[in-house]
Amino acid sequence: SPWFMEPEPQSSQKQAPPHLTPKVQEFPPNLPDPIRQLYTKLTQSPLLEPSTLDVRESVAPPPGLPLPRRAPQGRRRRGGTYAGEGIDKDAVGGVWNWVVIAQVKEGTENRGSIAAVVRAVRKTLLTMDTPIRLPPSSKKRAHNGWAIVDAGNFAVHILSRDSRQKYFE
Repeated sequence: SPWFMEPEPQSSQKQAPPHLTPKVQEFPPNLPDPIRQLYTKLTQSPLLEPSTLDVRESVAPPPGLPLPRRAPQGRRRRGGTYAGEGIDKDAVGGVWNWVVIAQVKEGTENRGSIAAVVRAVRKTLLTMDTPIRLPPSSKKRAHNGWAIVDAGNFAVHILSRDSRQKYFE
């Protein structure tokens, strides 16, 4: 080597660029095992942006104003605002305990990538050691770049970049 260059240490390994390094997410200790398995499966998907894959606990929506109580009116007894008591008054989060958010790669959302990821998520959940019961799949297209899979106590959101920026950030 020329005299003006410093010799390179022999043990140095080339580092991957920061945009190619896989994002390592720290999971909470109480994360259910099916979500861990689904996360590892989704990190291998070529249709998803791996740096945007996220698992979080559900956040309770802020309480709103109570509806004014009004008795039903008319012959058919419609229009009342009292819906009865809720099932679980001690629920901490929203409808689900956990939320998985997956973003498809930009430019592929109109080419069926959202539907393909939904199929992969459903297949993964149905073929686990203890399969998760899912409602029957609907043949609807992903509306506005957003699809959701309801898996009981957690939900999987599959989004385009625009939908993620609009609704989740």
